[in-house]
Amino acid sequence: METNHQQTLEDIKQTVILNAPIQKVWENVSTAEGIAAWFMPNDFQAKVGYEFHIQSPFGPSPCKVIEIDAPHRLTFMWDTDGWFVTFILKEVDNKTEFTLIHGGWKHPDAIVPKANAKSSIIRENMEKGWIGIVNQRLTKAVE
Repeated sequence: METNHQQTLEDIKQTVILNAPIQKVWENVSTAEGIAAWFMPNDFQAKVGYEFHIQSPFGPSPCKVIEIDAPHRLTFMWDTDGWFVTFILKEVDNKTEFTLIHGGWKHPDAIVPKANAKSSIIRENMEKGWIGIVNQRLTKAVE
């Protein structure tokens, strides 16, 4: 019997150096207004356990804040498919290293219900999307 050693897809990881102090970046990634400016409309609040929605192209996505370590780390569950998104901020010479991790991916052939497509296809599309969102839209919002 053949076994597939890759049970789940690799996390998406996107890192950028932002020409802005860590507090300014934190305000743009930990408030509803800040997140809306570079990502999507939402009703986020920076409270562990807070349930909120992101207005995605597929409709409102339920989310829940699961970790906050201001101004260095924020994690929330995204939608009902087991995804999580983490923002990691590090101060580097009066600039901020920002890393986004989008994980919780299932088996490549698993269907993502809202999009009705394979997890591998959705992950590939989202990885491309995150590159533009982090490298262009977030950079423009904070610099």
